Amino acid sequence: QVQLVESGGGLVQAGGSLRLSCAASGRTFSKKSMGWFRQAPGKEREFVAAISWSGGSTSYVDSVKGQFTISRDNAKNTAYLQMNTLKPEDTADYYCASTGGIYGSGGSSEKMYNYWGQGTQVTVSS
Repeated sequence: QVQLVESGGGLVQAGGSLRLSCAASGRTFSKKSMGWFRQAPGKEREFVAAISWSGGSTSYVDSVKGQFTISRDNAKNTAYLQMNTLKPEDTADYYCASTGGIYGSGGSSEKMYNYWGQGTQVTVSS
């Protein structure tokens, strides 16, 4: 079983930055791919970024490429999402997720992820 706890959300002005953290419990974190998703008010949850178990492979939704960076520190059992040049349209609840299997590369489908955090709210004011 894996438990995920996000932190780092908050209110920021447009153009600002935030770094979200996802702390994971369990001994298999370093073997699992991680993903970040977000859900804006009134919208479906969407994929944001994913990182493989080793950190050697990452993927992003087109709208955040060059703006967001996903990373992980397996020694700390933590994944991160660095968000720069934030825009009002980045306002959403952000969720981290972990795959059930090990040694995968992650991906954009929610079906790949078995474990989810409770979410952290990000609000970008204009």
